[in-house]
Amino acid sequence: MPEPRVYNPEFLYLTTTGWKSGNPHEIEIWYVPHGDCYYLVSGGGDKAHWVKNISHHSSITFWVLGQHYTGTARIIDRAAEPELAQSVAGLMQAKYNWSNGWLVELCAG
Repeated sequence: MPEPRVYNPEFLYLTTTGWKSGNPHEIEIWYVPHGDCYYLVSGGGDKAHWVKNISHHSSITFWVLGQHYTGTARIIDRAAEPELAQSVAGLMQAKYNWSNGWLVELCAG
């Protein structure tokens, strides 16, 4: 019997659906909570496979702080939502001293 999965509370664990393969793909990534959602930064922008997956299939699952969620993901357009983008980038900068890249929103529900 396999060992149970151990999740590090420092990270969020995002599972997307491969846009070509249809297979689930999990990543471990830094995050910040804001409002009722969680936010990530893709330093690779749209080159990151997980961002490509979200662009094609917005349904996701994720683990964070011992809780499992099913929900949707979307890329935040910094120009269209400057206040949200500035708030999230500020939180990422304060927590990790890094906020350059595409912002991605994960919401349960």
